[in-house]
Amino acid sequence: MRKQLLGFLCFIGSFFGVQAQDQGLLNAAVDSTQVRIGSQINYSLQLKTQAGAEVLFPDNPKFGPFEILEIKPVETLQAPNHLLLTRKIALIQFDSGRYYIPPQKVQLNGKILSSDSLLVEVADVVVDTLKQPLYDIKPIVAVNPNYDALIRQLTWGILGLVLFGILIYIYIRQWRKRMAREAALPPFDRAINALKDLEQESPQTQEEYKDYYSKMTDIVREYLEEEAQISALESTTDELLLKLELLKEQGTLELEDEILKDLKSVLEKADLVKFARSVPEAGTLAQDLSKAEVMVVKTQEALPEPTEEEMRQKAAYEKELQRIHRKRMWTRGLIIGGFSLIVALGSSIAYWGYYPVRDTLLRYPTKSLYSQEWFTSQYGTPPLVLETPEVLLRQTNAPKGVERFVFGSVDEAFYLDLKFDFPQKKTPEQKNTPKAADEESAQALVDAIIQDFESRGAVNILIKNDQMQLPSGIEVAKIFGTLDYPRKGASERIRCQYTTLLMVFNEGTITLTCMYAKDDRYGSDIETRIFNSINLIEQL
Repeated sequence: MRKQLLGFLCFIGSFFGVQAQDQGLLNAAVDSTQVRIGSQINYSLQLKTQAGAEVLFPDNPKFGPFEILEIKPVETLQAPNHLLLTRKIALIQFDSGRYYIPPQKVQLNGKILSSDSLLVEVADVVVDTLKQPLYDIKPIVAVNPNYDALIRQLTWGILGLVLFGILIYIYIRQWRKRMAREAALPPFDRAINALKDLEQESPQTQEEYKDYYSKMTDIVREYLEEEAQISALESTTDELLLKLELLKEQGTLELEDEILKDLKSVLEKADLVKFARSVPEAGTLAQDLSKAEVMVVKTQEALPEPTEEEMRQKAAYEKELQRIHRKRMWTRGLIIGGFSLIVALGSSIAYWGYYPVRDTLLRYPTKSLYSQEWFTSQYGTPPLVLETPEVLLRQTNAPKGVERFVFGSVDEAFYLDLKFDFPQKKTPEQKNTPKAADEESAQALVDAIIQDFESRGAVNILIKNDQMQLPSGIEVAKIFGTLDYPRKGASERIRCQYTTLLMVFNEGTITLTCMYAKDDRYGSDIETRIFNSINLIEQL
């Protein structure tokens, strides 16, 4: 009896176990339940089920108040008795507090399974103000607007329009040239050439024959209208033949009867083709074209010689045509030159930028200095090698023991002042090796700079100092800042940028000062190039 009861319980347990596997087991987990603000949380959703089950994970899971960084594809692990499906999701939260990750739902064989919610604590980042100093918020800095991108886009657009205009102009010019060449030919030559061109056509359909005969008769009519002074284009066939008969009777145009008969045959056949939709017989096309050409030739021979007055009028007309032609050539040359200039200017702006091209053309002072050939020279004692736009001029009014070299003035676009102050003489055992500037030397230089600028009329003098190493390896003290200076010829004070480098030796100091307008686009480039060229020649 006991064995039967035990067997029954085992059967019931196996039944519910299989049913539980059919329902599946859904688990959720995170890599950490305590994180700091902005730290990534790795969330895993795992489903254990039998092989062959229909599983559907949600496409857009909801994890508010957390933000989703990444959703990875579902990973499948095949075990002997079941499947393990895992989806990993990266979450983040930027506010401190205690938050619950909401339950996630998965569809298994048409049924909905839900995971448990998980509690995650997001902690603030502790800042030790004793070890980590706090600073005031920096003030808003005014930045000059940069229109380079807009100007470059407009330049490319204008270039496209200009090139399109050039192509249209070339096409129109070629068309006008062809028309002018045709118009410049005498009516006889123009008619003969047109008939020769018509020989190249081979009409096949009735419409093509109609177009062919229309061209042929129009060529003859235009020639008669220009040379014989007959209104041939607007006349019917009978009217045109009647006018030619009258001219023959008057002796103005002596044409043979055979020529008039052939012309009448051609014109009547053309009327049949154009209006009665008839098709000429084979072989008559070439004959009609030959008759039209003979008509033109005979008309030219029958025309009377031009009078002296007509010849003078023709010469005056040709002279006027030459004058108009020269004027057109000058106009075209100016237009082509203008287009070429616009294209060259636009291409230069697109490649180098608006301001470099504009400043080069307008001879902007500092742009000219930066672009011209520079000079490398040696100055003072100890010898200092320097590359500058112009050779520095020695100042003869310097105090005793001081050597001073200057380029430009404080009233010009760029000012450079190099001063050697060595009151003590170097002993043979000493080298010209600079040393780090002490506080006293730096402060003395700052005081001297302020005093010098104030004596020149500068106001609002702001000074900063720093240490820097030049590319040549020399350690220097850097004193820099801004000031407002009353330049000669300016209606108001100019905001200027200045920088002074200080090299300290046992026997004295070397100072190099640069000054230029703060909004100058090339002043800082000139200054950097000069500073990078500094090299000290050591002597025993």
